[in-house]
Order: sequence, then C-alpha cells, then structure tokens
Amino acid sequence: MNGSLVVVDDVAKAFAQLVADQANLKPAKPFSLAFSGGSTARDCYQELSRSASTAIDWSIVTGWWGDERCVPLIDIDSNFRLVKEALLDLIEPLAAVHPMQSEITDPALAYEELLRASPPIDLIHLGLGPDGHTASLFPDSDALDSPKGRLVVQNRDPLSNNPHERLTFTFEAIAQCTTVVVTVAGSAKTDALHRVLDGDLSAPATHLTGTNVIWLVDNAAMGARTSR
Repeated sequence: MNGSLVVVDDVAKAFAQLVADQANLKPAKPFSLAFSGGSTARDCYQELSRSASTAIDWSIVTGWWGDERCVPLIDIDSNFRLVKEALLDLIEPLAAVHPMQSEITDPALAYEELLRASPPIDLIHLGLGPDGHTASLFPDSDALDSPKGRLVVQNRDPLSNNPHERLTFTFEAIAQCTTVVVTVAGSAKTDALHRVLDGDLSAPATHLTGTNVIWLVDNAAMGARTSR
C-alpha cells in the first residue's frame, strides 16, 4: 500500500475533519476539492455538510470530480447529482464547480485541458470498490494503461460489474493532487482492502501514488479477510 493507513471509528466524521483541517491550512487562499461517488462518499459529504459547514470558507473552494458516469448530470446515477444533494445544496455556494459533462464533444480531453489550466488540486477524495477499483479505474480496463501525460480518459468496466461508460482521472492525474484521501467503510470492502495491503497488483487501487496518500478505514473494513 502506498501512503498511510488510519483506522477510525467513523470514516465519514474523520473525512469531514480532515477536509476542514486541510482547507484551513492556508486560510483565505483558494482550496480545491475533487469529489467521488458511491455510498461511502455520500455519507462523507452528508457529514461534511453537517459538521464542517461553518468550519470551511466555501466561497474560496473549487469543486472538481475525479470520475463520473456518462449520464446527464441530473441522472440518478450521476456523481454530480450525488454531491449536489448530499453537500452542495446544503452549504454556502462554492467559488466554482467543474462537473464532468459527458454530453459534450470529447469530454475527457475537455476536462483534461481544464485541469491543465488550473493549479494542482489540493485534495482528491477516492473510494475503493469490492473489485479493487478506485475512481473509475477498473480491473483489466483500458484506463490502466493510459498513455503517459493523459490526465482524464473515458473508460468502461470490461467485466460489466459497473454500469455506464465513465470519465475518470488517470493514476497520473491523481498523483498530481496534493493530498489523496481514500475512504473505506464496511465489511464488504474487507477483501479488496486486504488485497491492496498485500500489494496485489491486480487491484487497481494498489497502484495509487502521491506525495500524501491517506487511507481512512473503519474497523469493519479492517476485519478478518474471508477465504477466497
């Protein structure tokens, strides 16, 4: 595993505190946060809206997305909609938000160009799938072998365990973020987590790198690994 492993009682509360602490490291200066999707992410953003809504100056925060399904932004499966409902609708307006819009021409390249024209993202939030994927970097998928220099690509799950075509940051783009935070909660993620801990290279999340990678993990996810 690349980075530090932090076992916590409540992943969502630990995440909210970490984001607040990071945002306040440089008060009155812009802060950028890249969002994720999934049930753990929803819990994290709901907690962020409750416990850190006044601890962060949202007017200097720019929101990004580390991955997105190729669906309209209002679709029930959209990561943008998840973040909007769990967080953005409940706090003061952000300085700017940059959703991944799949309905434009060459959306991956367009988002990549936007990234290149902006300062490095301060904090990217990622999750861990039961198959070991993170962002939308799925096992055996084309995005795992993205050409050097690509920051955003279009990808799909070749095993069809995850529906919809996706837009996703590459490992290179993730590594350029100042802080990478991976939240892992629940016993359904235990096997995947231990594969990463064991250095299993078939789990895409094992390949995560960065100058400051933090794994926030609860006791249920750390629990005994099942036989495979």
